[in-house]
Amino acid sequence: MLTALAPLDEPPALAALGIGVHGPAGQVDVFSLPDLWQLHLYGYEADLTVDGTEHAIRPGRVSLVPPGTEVRYRYRGRSEHLYAHLRLGSARKPHSIPVIQYTGREQGALTAQLRQALAAWPNTPARATAEVWAALWRIARLAPLREQSARTVHPAVAAAKALIEARLTESLTVPDIARASGVSHNHLTRLFRAATGETVVGYIRSRRMERARHFLRATTLSIPAVAASVGIPDLQAFNKTCRRELGASPRVIRSGGPASGSPGGDTGDTPGMGLRPAL
Repeated sequence: MLTALAPLDEPPALAALGIGVHGPAGQVDVFSLPDLWQLHLYGYEADLTVDGTEHAIRPGRVSLVPPGTEVRYRYRGRSEHLYAHLRLGSARKPHSIPVIQYTGREQGALTAQLRQALAAWPNTPARATAEVWAALWRIARLAPLREQSARTVHPAVAAAKALIEARLTESLTVPDIARASGVSHNHLTRLFRAATGETVVGYIRSRRMERARHFLRATTLSIPAVAASVGIPDLQAFNKTCRRELGASPRVIRSGGPASGSPGGDTGDTPGMGLRPAL
């Protein structure tokens, strides 16, 4: 078995949390949990066979094994790992997760989450459940993160996106974003187009309108406050941008009118309606 189909739309039902100690009583364990998933985070070297498929255990790897699956561990001395035994609900689209995978830079966060779950388990099981659920989602994202890394997304693009997200309410220019990202204006423009399929200006505009749509639909903030919160404090410009990008005025969007599409518009580095050179 190489992957497991794990439903994560509902919180898990925890049956046990702990630190497993293996090795002193024997170098081989063979067992299964008929009704429970097994989640293990490893800090040692060993060999694992899951349903006939061999895997190497190394420090920093995590395994998620479905119920009723026979596992065979071959230890190399005293071995300790964090574990959770749990039940998962059902979902129409479960997540395909490798049975064992390397946690990489997520190891520290996963270890902290499982240790927090363990500390909370005796007295506040709801907190323990929340930590394990968050850990499961983090594990589900490990493979996509590796695939993203394999596509070699340029660090400048990631830096630019982070800067834009943090400063949507402020005046933004492409040269300023490029400078903060460590590349030239033209180079960032080329990198961004290659990575996202759109320009920096187009990306800023779409992120601002996504945020505006959320605030208009989900909050009672005044329309001027929404406009200011997405970096377009000029109400006339905000109204025009909403009509152009979301297909309706802010008042219509707030009342539940069209706000799902982007009718188009300029996506070049020459700012469009409602977007000045300083975005």
